[in-house]
Amino acid sequence: MHPLLLAILLGYLFIQAFENILCFFNLRYLEKHGAEIPLGFENQVDKDTLVKMRDYTLENGRFNYITTFFDIIVTLIFIFGGLLNWYNNWITGHNWPFVLSGTLFFLFLTYGESLIKIPFTLYNTFHIEQKYGFNTQTFGLWCLDTIKSLVLSTVLYGLILLAAFWLVKALPHLWWLAIWAFLFIFSIFLLYISPYVIEPLFNKFTPIEDEALEKKIKQVMGKAGLSISRVFQMDASKRSSHSNAYFSGIGHVKRIVLFDTLLKDTSSEELIAILAHEAGHWKKKHIIKRIAIMEIFAFIGIYLVFRLVESDSIATIFAIDQATLPVKLMLTGFAGSLLLFPFKPLSSLYSRRHENEADNYAVTLTENPGALARALVKLGRHNLANLHPHPVYSSFYYSHPPLADRVKRLLAKA
Repeated sequence: MHPLLLAILLGYLFIQAFENILCFFNLRYLEKHGAEIPLGFENQVDKDTLVKMRDYTLENGRFNYITTFFDIIVTLIFIFGGLLNWYNNWITGHNWPFVLSGTLFFLFLTYGESLIKIPFTLYNTFHIEQKYGFNTQTFGLWCLDTIKSLVLSTVLYGLILLAAFWLVKALPHLWWLAIWAFLFIFSIFLLYISPYVIEPLFNKFTPIEDEALEKKIKQVMGKAGLSISRVFQMDASKRSSHSNAYFSGIGHVKRIVLFDTLLKDTSSEELIAILAHEAGHWKKKHIIKRIAIMEIFAFIGIYLVFRLVESDSIATIFAIDQATLPVKLMLTGFAGSLLLFPFKPLSSLYSRRHENEADNYAVTLTENPGALARALVKLGRHNLANLHPHPVYSSFYYSHPPLADRVKRLLAKA
């Protein structure tokens, strides 16, 4: 075995072991503190609900051990066990044109990944989610969604791959720059069309019936400098009882979507507080900042990939017979993901900082920190959130501050 291949293998196994150990400590911490009711949850979460919240997280965590172990085995067999080399030779043996060969190389991999994940998705949806009262979709609807997702991903991912490999062929020395620019433009394009083309493929969107609530939402959002085109209700309950809300749209004109499950047990003040938090992300330019940072890293990353795949060294390290561009891109991406792993807690920290800023803005806009605190408590109860994550685990993975900490902070402001 090549020394660098051994180093990559050991690095991969170390990261997997580290993540599973963190998950283990997180579950043990929850088992120890799961019966404690945090500040602000006293009147909303009784002992039975608290036990249900704890058990839901524990069952998901234990199921995660199984899926992670399966992923590790598949990765070891495919990348380190020679199956990738066979697959690459099989693709190359068809002598397809360069653009088609590269596109199918990655498309077939996504089909294979989707196929082997079906049993795990079915178990999670129709056992765990159903056991805790979340799943509301039928098996027929699940099949229809799966087919739609497969067709949609084939179209979108296929277009991206075809364009990328065409640019490689057309611009052999500048394809990295052209692909970066194309992906940036394409992602912005998707942000524009998704609410009108993609989202309606899966859900039905109707204007909310409460005109007074809509008027109040528009007034409060207007104070934040946002022009709300419409406020819609989404039939989320057709698939799950989980609750949420989100904005869509680019610029100051926004489209608000409320899950119908959220409207059932949330007051107008609490709804507006949730939306004020989302407005805070826009007002503080969090989305633009995150996109800018991602594009900077993408620019640097794709250039480094371009330089690395100029030679066949990565293919030699992994004992690949035919050093095709697709296999070199895949292996470079895999090795690069290992190097980026230490930056994960920094990304999470940056995201949590934005969430706190959005909470602060919501309090300033509504002058009602208690409403946001109550809304978060209800969301946590409805979604059976983990109220007692291990501090190290949450600092490493949580994009939002732990729910109990957010509520405590808001109640202090109140």
